[in-house]
Amino acid sequence: MLPLTLGAVRSLLVLGAHPDDIEIGCGGTVLRLAAEGALGEVIWVVCSGRGERRAEAEASADAFLAGAARTRVILADHRDGYFPWVGDRLKDLFEQLKGELRPDLILTHRRADAHQDHRQVAELTWNTWRDHLILEYEIPKYDGDLGNPGLFVALDRPTCERKVELLLKHFPSQSDRRWFTADTFWSLLRLRGIECNAPSGFAEGLYARKVII
Repeated sequence: MLPLTLGAVRSLLVLGAHPDDIEIGCGGTVLRLAAEGALGEVIWVVCSGRGERRAEAEASADAFLAGAARTRVILADHRDGYFPWVGDRLKDLFEQLKGELRPDLILTHRRADAHQDHRQVAELTWNTWRDHLILEYEIPKYDGDLGNPGLFVALDRPTCERKVELLLKHFPSQSDRRWFTADTFWSLLRLRGIECNAPSGFAEGLYARKVII
């Protein structure tokens, strides 16, 4: 297998529909890039979250981005579960961001995600940034919509431990959800690690619709 590297990412844009989406889907990838000194500016956008959830999202973003050179966290408050019906407001946010930055890499939701909010963010990502490297992350859920990623980011055990630790620490409001457990996060990391034969046995899976070499 030919290994690929992202090299230095001067500008990274990460997009999530809800608090904890980014962390679950690609938190390990962000932690790895930061630890390797490969991150310049990071723009971290969460499209919903009010009250306790907003505070959780802010604290978590600060923790996951601790190793990045420059960061900007944007917390919007669109109504959870209603993204397809407030698409114009979301589009306005995305267009505003488009006018302000040209990211080297964009991490966003998977277009085949069963959650309507996730799909809306993914579709608007592709609609807004048409000449960028966009990688889509996955989130395990009740819908059982996990796919077959074709791109993997191998992670060492300490990075995985840090990802799971931060998720459980910063999102206590989700602790009553039966799926929001360390076992869930570790199981997916292990499965993707098996699929790509990661040296540590752990990885995050991403979906690459279009890549130019």
